[in-house]
Amino acid sequence: MESPATHVDLIMATAIAGIAFVLIAGTLLGNFARRLRQPPVIGEIAAGILLGPSVLGLLPGNLTDHIFPAEARPLLSAIAQAGLLLFIFMIGWEFERGLLRKRKTLAAAVSLSSVLLAFVLGVGLAFVLYAEHSTVQGKEVPATAFALFLGAAMSVTAFPVLARILSDNGLMQTRVGALALASAAVDDVVAWCLLALVSALVTAGDGSDLVQIFGLSMVYVAVMVLLVRPLLAFLVRRWTRGRGAPYLLVMLAAGVFLSSYATTWIGIHAIFGAFLFGFIMPREPGDVLESHLRKPLETVSLLLLPVFFIVTGLGVDIGGLSGRNYLELAAIIVVACAGKLIGSAAPARAFGLPWREVGTLGLLMNTRGLTELIILNAGVGLGVLDTPMFTMMVIMALVTTALAGPLLPRVRDLPETIEPVSPKVLAKTST
Repeated sequence: MESPATHVDLIMATAIAGIAFVLIAGTLLGNFARRLRQPPVIGEIAAGILLGPSVLGLLPGNLTDHIFPAEARPLLSAIAQAGLLLFIFMIGWEFERGLLRKRKTLAAAVSLSSVLLAFVLGVGLAFVLYAEHSTVQGKEVPATAFALFLGAAMSVTAFPVLARILSDNGLMQTRVGALALASAAVDDVVAWCLLALVSALVTAGDGSDLVQIFGLSMVYVAVMVLLVRPLLAFLVRRWTRGRGAPYLLVMLAAGVFLSSYATTWIGIHAIFGAFLFGFIMPREPGDVLESHLRKPLETVSLLLLPVFFIVTGLGVDIGGLSGRNYLELAAIIVVACAGKLIGSAAPARAFGLPWREVGTLGLLMNTRGLTELIILNAGVGLGVLDTPMFTMMVIMALVTTALAGPLLPRVRDLPETIEPVSPKVLAKTST
């Protein structure tokens, strides 16, 4: 019997049904990950891969294409993008400047050293891999853009996932935990700036385009800091004192999307606009913003981020990797771990931290999780990564994040930090 629904209605309904599968699979595997002493994001990412061509797509009848048909995927991508931008806004908003005040010298040394070494090693590896991954969808990727992107991707430490790992393992109030949080906070900002640079290089057609993008970016940042920031402060003060508080979420979500549109129009990625909008967002009054902004946004993220994971999983094809790709994957994982472990260990040891804490710090700084996936998806959108390269980098993100789980429980007896980590940071463990 033929359905009376129109073709467009069926596509829409299929996309909605696909979201139902995503939410169920993400919840089940997220809970399973918790039992394995892993952050839920590991299970949620795994759910996306399982529902994609790597596992479900291999079964008879190609169930992946039936549940997530090609015509429905743009709808899923739009939903995922909305959820992702709101999540990035939260990362920028929750950036804890106070983390750096009492640890700024060591935190800056650890962060910059780990970023620099990981970036240099990533760029070096990129030139080795470039010949095999220089063409994406029939277009040649500039070698400089490929190398800079891979260096940026290797430099990431996932702040939200790190906070969750610290909380689950009782390390939040230790000296090494506080240091890792502060260093990861710096890493986040550096990673977004590197991504903005790569985005500009890929988007620019020639040197004059690059100069134009750089100039417009400077104007954009100036407008956000000098005009939008005080306007936000005024609106938040006024609305939180009256009856406008329930509309804060609507106003700010609109601001996030417009800021993201502005950076896309300029020629840098949309997530940079969401992050900066969050960074300039007022933090007070905390109680009102907690109830009318943070909690609703966390609920929205809980519902929409799993869609981002399935969109990621649909681009991962483990079965398509060749024997050479597996050798490349091994090199990617080794370089990723070496950059973070050695890069964070050297300054920590130079400042007198014992080897036990140095090793723990390296494991924590090596977690990449969701932040890595965000950057990798940006790379696909920019046309920098082909499917095998994207697949290998996603596997690397899973491996480096999962390594912390089985190793950190052995190091709970670490020195406590002198000053407590702020309650605001303790609340950032839902992702």
